Amino acid sequence: MGVRQGKVKPEPAKPPIWECSVEQRVSLNISRFREQIASEYAITIDSYQDLHAWSINNFGEFWSEIWDFCGVVGDKGSVYFEPNDSMLAAKFFPQARLNFAENLLTNKHIKESSDALVFWGEDRVKSKLSWQELRTDVSRMAQALRGSGLVAGDRVAAYMPNIPETIVAMLAVSSIGAIWSSCSPDFGVQGVLDRFGQIEPKILIAADGYFYAGKEINNVEKIDEIVEQLPTLEQVVLVPYLHSNTVHINSKRAKRTHYQDYLENYKSTVIEFEQLPFDHPLFILFSSGTTGAPKCIVHGAGGTLLQHLKEHQLHNDVKPGDRVFYFTTCTWMMWNWLVSGLAAEATLLLYDGNPFYPNPTVLFDYADAESMTHFGTSAKYIDALKNEKLNIAETFDLSSVRVMNSTGSPLLAESFDYVYEFIKPSIYLASISGGTDIVSCFVLGDPSSDLYRGEIACSGLGMAVEIWNNEGEPVREEKGELVCVKAFPSMPVYFWGDPDNEKYEAAYFERYGDVWAQGDYAEITQNNGLIIYGRSDATLNPGGVRIGTAEIYRQVDTMDEVQESIVIGQSYSGDVRIVLFVVMAHGVDLNEDLIAQIKAKIRAGASPRHVPAIILQVDDIPRTKSGKISELAVRDTVEGRKIKNTTALANPEALEAYKNLKELES
Repeated sequence: MGVRQGKVKPEPAKPPIWECSVEQRVSLNISRFREQIASEYAITIDSYQDLHAWSINNFGEFWSEIWDFCGVVGDKGSVYFEPNDSMLAAKFFPQARLNFAENLLTNKHIKESSDALVFWGEDRVKSKLSWQELRTDVSRMAQALRGSGLVAGDRVAAYMPNIPETIVAMLAVSSIGAIWSSCSPDFGVQGVLDRFGQIEPKILIAADGYFYAGKEINNVEKIDEIVEQLPTLEQVVLVPYLHSNTVHINSKRAKRTHYQDYLENYKSTVIEFEQLPFDHPLFILFSSGTTGAPKCIVHGAGGTLLQHLKEHQLHNDVKPGDRVFYFTTCTWMMWNWLVSGLAAEATLLLYDGNPFYPNPTVLFDYADAESMTHFGTSAKYIDALKNEKLNIAETFDLSSVRVMNSTGSPLLAESFDYVYEFIKPSIYLASISGGTDIVSCFVLGDPSSDLYRGEIACSGLGMAVEIWNNEGEPVREEKGELVCVKAFPSMPVYFWGDPDNEKYEAAYFERYGDVWAQGDYAEITQNNGLIIYGRSDATLNPGGVRIGTAEIYRQVDTMDEVQESIVIGQSYSGDVRIVLFVVMAHGVDLNEDLIAQIKAKIRAGASPRHVPAIILQVDDIPRTKSGKISELAVRDTVEGRKIKNTTALANPEALEAYKNLKELES
């Protein structure tokens, strides 16, 4: 099938906003990789597009070369890819054996005494762990977990901030072959139970609280509630982040141990790394929960490792000794992505708390103080700096920073301008996009090619990304659905509690059959770059954090004053803001006090990110003839789009109340 061009006469090419010099190109990891492939296979590779085409047409060879180039520790086997008529049934490295943690803890080029982890917790805590200290702590933690009866396949849940102990625990868990799942400590009790309750964890690791904007938030009472409602727990390990003497929670269900006491009887020994199949479960990440409880997405060790190695070393040019930062919580997949930077022998720079506290430029203080080489953040953070008119380049050195990554939501063209004018003119700005679904990226940076304003540089190597129109035809320079037409290693191995893959197939393969549909509305440009215009489904995505509407309804529905509600994500100022419409109980009117109560309820029961920007009262909510409320119809009405199929609604007249609302004007 040919690719349709969206424009008869393409616009004249615009000059790049950043150009890769000959000197820069020679030093890049991706240039070495390209030369290696050209030589080994006696082919001509003149551009990134040539390399990408080879990567998706020679799957087995490509992923085998990634294994070797990135130095994976393990047994690769002799079969690198087993194709199948179904994407879900295709297999990568079916004979391989490896351990994820071993690959993150094997450093060949870095001194034992050099930094593995650097941590800033706002202005309260600063600490470092060397590579030797990291391995010592992982060794002790792994022994303690084995002492608690943890074996391969068991689940460990973490209710933790982004602190070094979280990484130590994850590496220890994966060294055994147990499955790691984490949630940030700002989630409410129900939000945690909706996730961890499904996966039946044996062990819970939880911090006593966290800092945010200079405030101490104590979580011990929430942990009590969570533990009492997770009947499979056998051990709770409480990490004293707020108070070093915190040793007690009131659980009657599971054994409770202070973190230091838990490790006390174990001395550092050689870590025992279980050698496991390529698809052995590593992480459980969670979908947004739009239509009910969040889906439990299980990712395999080998696929996660290979994808992250490729993305770090080739697409981000991470080298041994680099110092990599990403502002993230432990709920977001970018935490999992960041941690894999250890496999590239990079130092990880961790930050927990408010990125604007104790001052609006604290992350740039961090960059200069710790010689950061890779600065990862969200598009909303860059927008916030731009809106504050902060001239970072005038105040900070940033001579060490080579790459800035941005994700979470589309990075506007004006934000590209801001980065190059007011942060650093010579930086490589990589807007990237993927998701929890693949714990990696579909589209991201290519530091060996020129970069164009407002565009994501390229589709990832080994990722057969296309843009399809409504007829299922690939198009260029035309908006459509972002799809992937061939299998890739970091596809989920399965969904937890989905033995027949019904939820899995419905999530990604319902629209086009045996083609992965990501749910992004996007376009391939004449520069071979990509522009993503937002989500094409009803999932809320403010600041790039995927939020399910059901999680908000779960809180609002408990309020007697509210009869019913419907929530949407409205496009606003280059991002998405949450708008909640409520039908009030008889005799009750929405006022400022009730708005404050609704927001407080959602904040406490879900998380601060779930809190609507605007709450409005309506008299009716549109619903389908089967009785389901229609979020997409409301969103399209608010956005001024024509509703294509009002006959599917039982009460289409209800949409009139959502048109041309002054409160929602940009």
